[in-house]
Amino acid sequence: MKILVCISNVPDTTSKINFTGDNKEFDKNGVQYVINPWDEYALTRAIELKEAKGGSVTVLNVGEADAEPNIRKALAIGADDAIRVNAHPKDAYFVAQQITAVAKEGGYDMILMGKESIDYNGFQVHNMVGEMMGIPSVTPAFKLDMVDDSTARLEREIEGGKEVVEVKLPFVASAQQPMCEPRIPNMRGIMTARTKPLKVVEPAGGEAKSEYVNYSKPEKKSGVKLIDAENAGELIKLLRNEAKVL
Repeated sequence: MKILVCISNVPDTTSKINFTGDNKEFDKNGVQYVINPWDEYALTRAIELKEAKGGSVTVLNVGEADAEPNIRKALAIGADDAIRVNAHPKDAYFVAQQITAVAKEGGYDMILMGKESIDYNGFQVHNMVGEMMGIPSVTPAFKLDMVDDSTARLEREIEGGKEVVEVKLPFVASAQQPMCEPRIPNMRGIMTARTKPLKVVEPAGGEAKSEYVNYSKPEKKSGVKLIDAENAGELIKLLRNEAKVL
């Protein structure tokens, strides 16, 4: 069984976010990048399936050279090899096109990824890949098991409950907690990751369908005003004239 796991290179949530170029570009200076946390669930579950059933796990990233340290981290966690599409991830459609091109060439049985990236929270790529490849897409799944060599069973949240789905290979699925416990690379994994194959390929054409015109930060929170419990009139006045919620 060949599993393709797509990972994104995203800013650590503890990083200070700034923008450059008239708020039209993200400022990478001083920003620490990590593997998208949702993708770590997909990666760990893929490795668990490989260990239980045999096969291989390939990591795929659409990104530039600065993503390679985190690609190596994915290899250290347990992936067998990696592919980096040498392109800036312009938008979800462009990324889905690149994943589709790699997946079709590699003939993978399962394409896994996180339900969304924590930088843009688009929740789009997995369904686009399924549509482009003409195979089922199950999103977002919190449980994934193999029924037999050609069928998987997934559980996903729906409003008011859960849904159990059985699907034939190949398929696309996005992962969320509590699918598994994400793994941390050990020293042996870190050492072996240095020699595992990391193939760099050029993008397979395709254009972005959208662009980010402008970025902005949330407005700073104003100071707290304390109103005497007996002065309800003043509270109503502030809510109406300043907070404008009445």
